[in-house]
Amino acid sequence: MELLAPAGSREALLAAVQNGADAVYMGLGSFNARRGARNFTDEDFAHAVEYCHLHGVRVYLTLNTLLTDRELPEAAEALRKASRWGVDAVLVQDWGLWQLARLVAPDQPLHASTQMSLHTLSGAKLAADLGMERVVLARELSAHDTEIICRSCGAEVEVFGHGALCMCYSGQCAMSAMIGGRSGNRGTCAQPCRLPYRTGSKTGYLLSLKDNNLSPYLQQMEDMGVACVKLEGRMKRPEYVAAVTGIYRRLLDEKRPPDRAEQSQLESAFSRAGFTEGYWLGKRGPQMFGVRPEDARWPEEWFAQVRKTYENNAENRPLPVSLSCRIASGEAARLTAALRDGRSVTVTGPVPETARNRSLTEEELRARLKKTGGTAFVCDQIDISLEDGLMLSAGSVNALRRDALEQLRALLVKPPKRRTFPTPVLPALAESYDGAPALTASVAYAHQLTPELARGVELLYLPLPLLDQVDLDEYTEYTRLCAVLPRIFRTEDEAAFRRTLQSHPQLSAVSVSNLGHLPIVENLGLEIRGDLGMNVFNSRSLLFLRELGLQSATVSAELRHQQIRDLQKYLPCEAVVYGRLPLMVTENCVLRCSGQCGRGSGGTITDRTGAEFPVLCSHGCRCEIQNSRKLFLADKPEWQRCGLRWARLRFTTESAEDCLAALERYEGKGGGAPGDFTRGLFYRGVD
Repeated sequence: MELLAPAGSREALLAAVQNGADAVYMGLGSFNARRGARNFTDEDFAHAVEYCHLHGVRVYLTLNTLLTDRELPEAAEALRKASRWGVDAVLVQDWGLWQLARLVAPDQPLHASTQMSLHTLSGAKLAADLGMERVVLARELSAHDTEIICRSCGAEVEVFGHGALCMCYSGQCAMSAMIGGRSGNRGTCAQPCRLPYRTGSKTGYLLSLKDNNLSPYLQQMEDMGVACVKLEGRMKRPEYVAAVTGIYRRLLDEKRPPDRAEQSQLESAFSRAGFTEGYWLGKRGPQMFGVRPEDARWPEEWFAQVRKTYENNAENRPLPVSLSCRIASGEAARLTAALRDGRSVTVTGPVPETARNRSLTEEELRARLKKTGGTAFVCDQIDISLEDGLMLSAGSVNALRRDALEQLRALLVKPPKRRTFPTPVLPALAESYDGAPALTASVAYAHQLTPELARGVELLYLPLPLLDQVDLDEYTEYTRLCAVLPRIFRTEDEAAFRRTLQSHPQLSAVSVSNLGHLPIVENLGLEIRGDLGMNVFNSRSLLFLRELGLQSATVSAELRHQQIRDLQKYLPCEAVVYGRLPLMVTENCVLRCSGQCGRGSGGTITDRTGAEFPVLCSHGCRCEIQNSRKLFLADKPEWQRCGLRWARLRFTTESAEDCLAALERYEGKGGGAPGDFTRGLFYRGVD
């Protein structure tokens, strides 16, 4: 099982490699989920790849953020560079970038980032079918869930083993973006989950999870088929990287759990009031929450010892090499250097002379060949064939050794031959839509449904559980009905979802939020509409989703109206123009963990400013945290000029009367804005 360590800087890279990492993940420029890390320049990155490959360490480039159309050409160039440098894999989140990668760097291996919210077997299998060599699973999966995916998904499986846990499913968080304009999907998260909140009478760090620590379960992971265990920490100190990597290396090599001292060291390196293993064990609850104490200190004495493993270009992890030397009369001296994996080089030197005074001894030759200091190699075996009565100068032997090791080095760092191509022009649109968008509406509860609402919209979105609670025939007379699948679910839910869809012929469409939804809705004869969870940020994403069989797509709520307008709409597009936008989808229910469970009725959390964020209950005792203020654009003309086919009114906490009043505002029938509203990111966008 591969040990994958973070490399947010050159020092962290050295720390990871010298302490036993099998692979490292690194950022290049700003197209990665940790833009705050120092990352690497082009020159530094290319040198880093050589350094890692020289030590037998794989390199993964993180290009796992959402990208605009203007950014895609630069990202394509990064892909070409990565391919030329011999990067072992590139992590991607954006489906537009994936589509582009197949065109500009078709030989470059790709990994599906955890930002894709892969949490089911069907989603992982589809990612594999689409060409992903590895899938990085959601952190929220249990050992049972992980084993199901490992057994049958068709791609390598990577699991986060140690480090920070986000409260929200990765790729589904908009809290930082909506509150402060800093997008977690774009690598600039401000971590609002680490701030205090209040629900009911309880105040505390209600969204702050302890760091993950799965070190006791490494052997279990390996036995179930996990290909890689990942350590989080590109924003942390190099000493932290060295310390944690070193401990995990020992545990993997010795096939054992950590002892008490090692657990203590891991905790002192960094923790938030201890660790959690809750998700892996399938145990959610308040015991998983914690915050780093304000008086917490780095273990400087221990870190000073740890630094010695990598500082000043220390070579703590030389590559074992075996040498075979033949020196015979009348033949050029020959030296073969071989690695344990079978790769080898052979070099020749001068023909030895007949000794005039003293012959070259095997001991002398062996001593000279062993001098590999200053290189990344160490001799673990030397075989010598030496005829008596011959002499070869010390300089000649040294040159022979240096030549062999240099050629071996060149062999190790030589990038594979891969094809790269210029960025192709986007295909021409078959048609475009310039009219005003038709209105659609989504509801959260049955009491919001009325015939009047149905008559006013072209499409009505209904959560899957609602289908069995209302008389659908009452509304099909007025509008089309679209089922909304839960954004987060598990593999065992898929069959039930499909049966529910099949049992309601009144449906004309179904809304999907991730790859795992697509196999569920296949061949049902329903229009497939992409929802917010698909994170549509650029034109190529629309092109890709069309290839997947979607008939429409909802654009990201993080896009400015100009960016929405300029999208090449290979699919008819929709945008949410009214209502509370979803900020987080959480596995751990913030209400239940705080003793405020509403048993399906939801609740609220309140931040330090007094802003109240509604919490809606979701499938599987999960929850969705909504924005404190409603998006309102009815008095602005721009939402009608973006080339959208539909504009959605998203109803969550509204009464039936509130829903109708909002509808009238967007129909141009008057009425003012709600008391407390936001323009969202429609005008300001995100970093």
